[in-house]
Amino acid sequence: MKEMETEPSSQHSDTVVRVSQFVKRYKKHVAVDGVDLEVRRGEIYGLIGPDGAGKSSLMKAIAGVLTYGEGTVEVFGTLVDSERAAELVKQRIGFLPQGLGLNLYPDLSVEENIDFFARLRLVPKHELAERKARLLAMTRLDKFRERAMKDLSGGMKQKLGLICTLIHDPELAILDEPTTGVDPVSRRDFWAILAEFLQERGMTALVSTAYMDEAARFHRLSFLSNGKQLVSGTPAEVQALVPGSMVTFDAAPQPEAMARLKASYRQVEALGPRLHVFTDSTDAAQAVSQIETALGDVKPSNVRVDEPELEDVFVALLLRRAERQAADDTVSFPTTNRDYHGPAIEAKGLVRDFGPFRAVDQVTFRVEPGEIFGLLGANGAGKTTVIKMLTGIMPPTGGEGWVAGAAMKTAGDTIKERIGYMSQAFALYLDLTVVENIRLFAGIYGLDSRATEERLRWITAMAGLHGYESSQTGRLPMGVRQRLALGCALVHRPRVLFLDEPTSGVDPIGRRRFWEILSRLAREEGVAILVTTHYLTEAEHCDHLALMYAGRIVAEGSPSDMKSQVEHEAGRLLEIDTDVPGQACRQLKGAGFSGAALYGAKIHVLSRNPLEDEERLREALASDGVRVKAVSERPLSLEDVFVHRVMTLEQQERAASRETGA
Repeated sequence: MKEMETEPSSQHSDTVVRVSQFVKRYKKHVAVDGVDLEVRRGEIYGLIGPDGAGKSSLMKAIAGVLTYGEGTVEVFGTLVDSERAAELVKQRIGFLPQGLGLNLYPDLSVEENIDFFARLRLVPKHELAERKARLLAMTRLDKFRERAMKDLSGGMKQKLGLICTLIHDPELAILDEPTTGVDPVSRRDFWAILAEFLQERGMTALVSTAYMDEAARFHRLSFLSNGKQLVSGTPAEVQALVPGSMVTFDAAPQPEAMARLKASYRQVEALGPRLHVFTDSTDAAQAVSQIETALGDVKPSNVRVDEPELEDVFVALLLRRAERQAADDTVSFPTTNRDYHGPAIEAKGLVRDFGPFRAVDQVTFRVEPGEIFGLLGANGAGKTTVIKMLTGIMPPTGGEGWVAGAAMKTAGDTIKERIGYMSQAFALYLDLTVVENIRLFAGIYGLDSRATEERLRWITAMAGLHGYESSQTGRLPMGVRQRLALGCALVHRPRVLFLDEPTSGVDPIGRRRFWEILSRLAREEGVAILVTTHYLTEAEHCDHLALMYAGRIVAEGSPSDMKSQVEHEAGRLLEIDTDVPGQACRQLKGAGFSGAALYGAKIHVLSRNPLEDEERLREALASDGVRVKAVSERPLSLEDVFVHRVMTLEQQERAASRETGA
């Protein structure tokens, strides 16, 4: 495959950033190696790649806060090769570093943080009030002006960080993973704000992301891996590099079907009860026929064929450059014996109050052995609090719960012996090696030397840790570190596994491998798994989902059930392609399409009557001089479901508030 090159910069007079043969070294380690890219005025340029690919180093150099070894970096025509040169362009730049709220002051309120950055950036007083009011309204933080930054949810912190980055109206915004760890509604808010600034202010943005589904939102992008530029171009150009089809279907028994498919295909995923396979064939009938041949006497059902998503393309590109690791195919999963009957996890009317604030309100659900259960919700919805109550870390204010046959209120250490728990914060000891961490956790759980060595061998094979045994944990790639954390949580062969945001910051191949392990644990060992995640593409792996909002469960069902429910209530998803998406989105909202949302260079709208609504939206846009290139129906994603549910609830709360005069 011939990789696409960035177009010669000399052809474009509207260049804002030009990087040529950029190299950044940290002692002997080459973090970025020979990258070329060009960011043009008024576009959103994306940097995508695994953890440690070099994205942050490149962005810091462009922002003028990091020196580099070789190559050139030009910003607004200025060669940024010294501290003095960097100072010449910094006032025209807004830089948001990676990490929730790392550029903010925790003890200052929302408004105090904004005022501080406004003074720092010399924003005139007569302009500040208008800018602040506008940005607070856009981010829906206007009700939280007096709240301390440290008391905000993750999504709120990131939106406040964005306000402080944009308060001086920068010509170039450099945003390093601004949506990592942020809930889907806040993510959509972020993209709407960014699109509006580009449309109205002519701002340019350079954005990195760990969410592969966000790649379609960029005008152009570069995919980095191990410090090198793997591919560059528009999303459509990148997608065309790896032609093929994604075939999704049911097949039982699933482990047997997976094993047969892996003999012929490199990209095979279990999405709950369904299998998801990337094939090289672009002909749907041929792709299905090839899969039927690979399955033999295992018959697929409910077959669906789609074009590959950008994440599928990126994974294919990475796999072409990586050696196949056989550990996944050879490790066996021993059967776990249970000495209890009934559900693996059961919650009945769980309540947790913090003073007058109710964080969890009458939560009820159950998880069966061998089931993967997803607990979804915005930052601050109460997910982590539910897990802490069920695992015995935090006592409930009310309600009851049972885990692996033990009552959470009275079982004490019995529950801890029967569960594995991966928290949002790493429980690993970063200064210990991989083997030392595994042995430490084995000792904590009381395993003798023989059992410890047996589990050490099993975890090393299961998690693909061969070659890393003597590596210091703090120096491991994020994906490898997370698999080690999973192995340590499984060292005592628990019956129930709790995972709180287990793959945040992990690259696409690492996430897929992690989920393959979870699927095999559930299907082959019968482990019940409760997981929270902000990667809603990952939620497709779950057998059952529960959506939490303001401490309550507001929707439940399988992924397909939840999509069907929203389609029944709100209609099908229309995707609109126009030449001016920002202007078109505002026009559609004014024409009554209140749920219209920007999705990259396109617009998504839910419609109960697609034919009538297509005609109506075309008329509305034509009246404003907007040319519609295409309108097409798209399958609902779980992000669409999540955002629809949460925004509907927020609208109901606002309406109730107005009625009561609150």
